Amino acid sequence: VLGMNAAMMEDYLKFIANRRLSQIGLKEEYPGTTNPFPWMSEIMDLKKEKNFFETRVIEYQTGGALSWD
Repeated sequence: VLGMNAAMMEDYLKFIANRRLSQIGLKEEYPGTTNPFPWMSEIMDLKKEKNFFETRVIEYQTGGALSWD
């Protein structure tokens, strides 16, 4: 992507790591890291409604209660 470089990507990975750590209740590993790509957060944070017929199924429910007996 035009304008991206290795340093910006490293900052973004640290930002995401901090975000995931705080989501599971742990302390941030890289304090003070900011998001160099604010437009990525807009995409990630949107809760979009999806048309079932326009998406790929990636989550399958397993039949844990079913048995062959």
